[in-house]
Amino acid sequence: MDRSRKRPDSDPGGSAEAEPPADKRPCTADQSTSAAPVAVAADVVAAAAAAAAPAEQQTASDMDTSSSGHAGDGDGDVDADDGDGDVDGDDGDGGSSYESDGGGSGRAGAGDGKFSRMVAAVAADGAGTDAVLAALTELCEALSFCTEDDGGYFPTEAASKALVRLARGGDDGGGGAVASPDEMLLAVRAITYLCDAMPRAADAVVRHGLLPVLCSRLLAIEYLDVAEQCLQAFEKISRRKPTPCLQAGMITAVLAYIDFFAASIQRVAVSAVANVCKKIPADCSQFVIDSVPMLCNLLQSEDKMVVEKVATCLISIADSFSGSVELLDQLCHQGVVEKVNEALKLAIQLIPSVARDVEDSHMVLAKEKIIVDEPRFLCQFSRDILPVLIKAVNSGANSYICYGCSSIVNNICYFSKPEMLQDLLKETNISSFLAGLLSRKDHHVLISSLKIIEILMQKLPDAYLGSFIKEGVVYAVEALLMQDDCSKSSPPPSDGMEQSENQPAIRSKPTCFCYAFDSRRSDSAETRTCRIGQGNLFNFARHVKTTYFTAEAVSSEMGLTEILQKLKTCCAVLNDSADKSLNQDGLQNEEHLSNILSEVMMELHGGETMTTFEFLESGLVKSLLNYLSNGIYLQVDDNLKDHNADHFGAVLKRFQSFAHICFSRMEQGWGDMLLTLLVRKLQSALTSLDNFPVIMSHNFKPRNNISDIPIRHSTINPCIRVRFKKDEDETNLSSYDNAVNLEISSSLNSIEQFLWPKVSTTTSDQDTESSPSSVASESKYAEDDPQVRDSSPESSPPSEGITWENQNSPVEPCAKKGSSSSAGGQPDRNKVIGTDRAVQPKLLFSLKGKELDRSVTLYQSILQDQINVGADVILDTQFWRSVHDVTFRTAANPEKDDSPDSSNAAISTNDCKTGLMWQALPFFSSLLLGKISCKIDRSSPSYDILFMLKVLEGLNRFSFHLVSNERNHAFAQGRITSLDDLKPSVSSVPLQEFVSAKLTDKLEQQMHDPLVLRSRCLPLWCTELMSTCPFLFSFEARWKYFQLTAFGSSSIQHGHMRDTSGNNIATERSPSFSRKKFKVDRNDILVSAGKVMRSYARSNALLEVEYEEEVGTGLGPTMEFYTLISHEFQKSGLGMWRGELPCEAHTDKTHIVPRTVVAPNGLFPRPWSASVECPSFSEVNKRFHLLGQVLAKAIKDGRILDIPFSKAFYKLILGQELNIYDINSFDPELATTLMEFKALTCQRKYLESCSTKECQSPSDLSYRGRRIEDLAIDFTVPGYPEYVLSPGSSSDNVNAENLEEYVSFVVEATVKNGISRQLEAFKSGFSQVFPLSTLQVFSEDELERLLCGEQDNWDFVKLVDHIKFDHGYTSNSPAVINHSNNDADDDLPSVMTCANYLKLPAYCSKV
Repeated sequence: MDRSRKRPDSDPGGSAEAEPPADKRPCTADQSTSAAPVAVAADVVAAAAAAAAPAEQQTASDMDTSSSGHAGDGDGDVDADDGDGDVDGDDGDGGSSYESDGGGSGRAGAGDGKFSRMVAAVAADGAGTDAVLAALTELCEALSFCTEDDGGYFPTEAASKALVRLARGGDDGGGGAVASPDEMLLAVRAITYLCDAMPRAADAVVRHGLLPVLCSRLLAIEYLDVAEQCLQAFEKISRRKPTPCLQAGMITAVLAYIDFFAASIQRVAVSAVANVCKKIPADCSQFVIDSVPMLCNLLQSEDKMVVEKVATCLISIADSFSGSVELLDQLCHQGVVEKVNEALKLAIQLIPSVARDVEDSHMVLAKEKIIVDEPRFLCQFSRDILPVLIKAVNSGANSYICYGCSSIVNNICYFSKPEMLQDLLKETNISSFLAGLLSRKDHHVLISSLKIIEILMQKLPDAYLGSFIKEGVVYAVEALLMQDDCSKSSPPPSDGMEQSENQPAIRSKPTCFCYAFDSRRSDSAETRTCRIGQGNLFNFARHVKTTYFTAEAVSSEMGLTEILQKLKTCCAVLNDSADKSLNQDGLQNEEHLSNILSEVMMELHGGETMTTFEFLESGLVKSLLNYLSNGIYLQVDDNLKDHNADHFGAVLKRFQSFAHICFSRMEQGWGDMLLTLLVRKLQSALTSLDNFPVIMSHNFKPRNNISDIPIRHSTINPCIRVRFKKDEDETNLSSYDNAVNLEISSSLNSIEQFLWPKVSTTTSDQDTESSPSSVASESKYAEDDPQVRDSSPESSPPSEGITWENQNSPVEPCAKKGSSSSAGGQPDRNKVIGTDRAVQPKLLFSLKGKELDRSVTLYQSILQDQINVGADVILDTQFWRSVHDVTFRTAANPEKDDSPDSSNAAISTNDCKTGLMWQALPFFSSLLLGKISCKIDRSSPSYDILFMLKVLEGLNRFSFHLVSNERNHAFAQGRITSLDDLKPSVSSVPLQEFVSAKLTDKLEQQMHDPLVLRSRCLPLWCTELMSTCPFLFSFEARWKYFQLTAFGSSSIQHGHMRDTSGNNIATERSPSFSRKKFKVDRNDILVSAGKVMRSYARSNALLEVEYEEEVGTGLGPTMEFYTLISHEFQKSGLGMWRGELPCEAHTDKTHIVPRTVVAPNGLFPRPWSASVECPSFSEVNKRFHLLGQVLAKAIKDGRILDIPFSKAFYKLILGQELNIYDINSFDPELATTLMEFKALTCQRKYLESCSTKECQSPSDLSYRGRRIEDLAIDFTVPGYPEYVLSPGSSSDNVNAENLEEYVSFVVEATVKNGISRQLEAFKSGFSQVFPLSTLQVFSEDELERLLCGEQDNWDFVKLVDHIKFDHGYTSNSPAVINHSNNDADDDLPSVMTCANYLKLPAYCSKV
């Protein structure tokens, strides 16, 4: 379909086409076809402007289109005065950022003259179509790079009047010429850009009558491009003028033909509707009601984003109508039942409540009669809603939702007959559902759960008593009663009551839900008496226990818990014998424990199902960890000084036995492996525990606050009130009793900088600590503006070496693991990491007697403290007004310990037989220490599960290494006789199996909280889990976390996840970021890229490309730039990669054509010897530095690269160490040879240690029937004869004696020393854009997806399966079937989106 022409029925003769206007020409048009028309167009614009604008205003350069060039831009670029436009200049301008006006004229004057000239040309009476089109094109180009700061000198009124007239069609009643479709399109586009760059311009265009024009274009679509642009304009205008848009009938117009548009345009349409639905005036209700059916229909859309936006619209509508019964009734008649909150209210009203209120008795009786007369209604309703309710609760819903869901289940169970109830629940694990509800703390949820239990035990006792025991329901009821007994026996918390004045955020009176879902809500409902009286919960629980769970009844069902008894017995054996090998030769003990372990693991695959309750209650996870850690996991003290070597050997042996058991059944596929079954059981257990609450801010609105810490300044984030109290035993410090405002992102380092000068009694310390420079360095990073904070790498770039690891920019989350939790603490943290003489803290802080961790913010510590005591954390006005007492005291100087670090000594041991560096495996080092570096309480059951999942994930990730290692040992010991059997075939468990859906949902909810989006301060569990166990979260959630913590909230709200389906709508106009436009030389792309990155690598601006002597700019050329530079980096002759080929000369011998590197397994750096000076290596280093900059900028700007790195190179980017087994991922032939040589050296060592006479002499060893000496291998890197491995042995060949040394040298040169300098250059370049450490939440496969997109190969069948044919086309249409033929008449048109250019094939005729 020709999108730029009229429909055939309205323009039957409109088939002829003129020369396309400037904005419709291809981006890569040849000079011969595009230069002349552009020159003509420019002349026309100049002529039209000359008649309407003063001559002096024409001196402004047409190139000044950047929003970043005017004064006050704040982007920090230093080339604002360089206006020569020289794209190859070395001044750092990068060619053409278009930041200056060419003549160096003043900003305001130049901008005013430029815009006035363009607007005058657009509004000129009698101007020809070509002149208007050229003027509109120039205006659109200029507006696309403007910001609101330009509004001060933009002629808004004149522009609005002229553009609205053209959008209307040019007929303003004065007899003027009718505008062409292209004029209308460009006019609406200019309005869109204008309202986006200068939101206040929406007032003017509305005042000049734009809204009816847009509606008319959408209700009677003549030109599809114009209609799509009208939707874009509505989306911008509706943000500022929602009510006028609503009154103009925007919703109906936008939704009338929404199915006709592509999914990306549908998202824009529903976003506009969402804008106007946020707050609907009472007198505008009818404009909304009539459109509700169309919104409901969109809930069936296949596009997830459309459905989410529509659901948001419906929720907003329901909230706006909540005060009117009539409007709600109308809304219900339109078919609205969406979102859990609203659906719960409706569902609860459909079924009569078990609780009887006098005022509602008549309605309840009427509903009961319907259910009795027509039980099929209840049956069908229950069958539909029960799975939804259970899923909602299991996903981690809050107490309000849980109570609503449990109330509906309670009502269903109460009114259902036993037969129907059993049928309804047969596909539902209601026992597990109830056990989860009983783990909640809210009394309303607990009472409702107990009522369901009572009903089920009354109606179906035989069916559910056994499952209640097996799933832990009985245990949960007993635990509830035990809690009551403990509370009665413990004294009242008098100390806590004394501090209640300063800690009121912990709710003494929990929220009452008794009347939350009443049909008639009133103000008096909040003051009604709670139906749950004092002690009623525990009295009712005791009634349930004594009536239905008597000792006799429970004992008769104990056969069902035989598996639990068996597991407990095995676990007791593991615990009792776990550390015996530390004191004696425990070979026999180890065999016994290995058999016990195998028996325990086989229970996972047994015939009888092990429930989650049995799995947790048995203590299996804790026992497994205690066994694997050689008994230190359950020890209070983790001192390993007395048994380093023995401890390492025991842990290694047990881990290898455990790995062998986990990998059993591998030949049957990953789904049947015990590793998979254990992971699934752990995931179920983690889901059943609810230790990670989502903390939402209530009614958060950004408003100005003055913070005292880290430095007195204005912030729109809320501040917490803190009172610092000197420790009672502290005598060397002064008191400081003032309550201060603390910005929530402030670290303890910034608090210390503020407090130390005020409490220190030493004058020198006060002077030093209160110096302006130290305060400034702290406060600079605490600024709230994301653009200011994101520019921190610009002001303090890394120098050289490994400083990239220490450059923790303030874009990190407020408690990034291992680093200071806020921007304010980063400088000190860097000093601690980067120097041997770590800066010691001067003060220690405590909250309620517990010393605070300096890598956690005080705000996070306060939240975590309230979570630990079981309080409902509510971030409302009461929380922000509370004053939190923090105790401080002098930090004691740590005693110098000259003894070697025992833990490091233990971890430094490696398997010398295989070359596998065990200390490089983080999960194995955790086993050696018996702990993970996570701030979650070790006493929590979640800690055990997280530790075990981390071990299993590492076991799965390094499965190839571990199995290869085991094969190596088997060959050395003679259990494998052929070298061909060394390479294993490994089935890995898919990473999706390690993802926790519940935790992913919770993280998504937490990241969408307005306060988190603004401050980037997440609860402690988010940052800790992401740091320790990132695999628990989906790739999409981790991408959003990365965007939030690395680049700020605007990247979540506007640039979001790069849609792997190819939809990237709305990423191009982020109001939080400016753009930098530059020209590049297509024939010298690396040089151009180097200049661009030198200028803009540290800038937050989006890069946009234009090619020299070519027309077109925008997304298309920019994406092509990244593709071209990707291909340039893959050319041979750069000295960067393994597998480079010699250059190929043309037949005329005039020039050399570089060939592409052959790397079937991905690119990996070629080794360069550090002992030999090579002049060309400095250029190689520069290229790797540029590569790092390009990769980082591509990630930041959301661009896709076409460069196939190897998995091993991605591991290096993520900071992982490589070993001999990683070589297999980029050079399988070399890896195979090296591993076979390594196996021979292991066999040789084993034979030398063997004392039997039957053993073969080591001198008889051979490699595939030949002596090692006969292979004639010299001491150089294979494929790189110039890289001599050992200068002293350069003339020696490899033999049986030095074979192990040779293998070690080759591995070092290939994956370590030989590529270390290139890698450091890459990291240095990358870290100039953003910290490389932020990528560590991804795996190597995910990093490839991040950089290069999906790597699936699509054939024609798969392509057709993913195409939605419309507008008369089907998969069998001739144009589709013959699309790949050479006959042009069978081809479809194509389009270049960067310039809205429709490309028609060379059809034989125009008919």
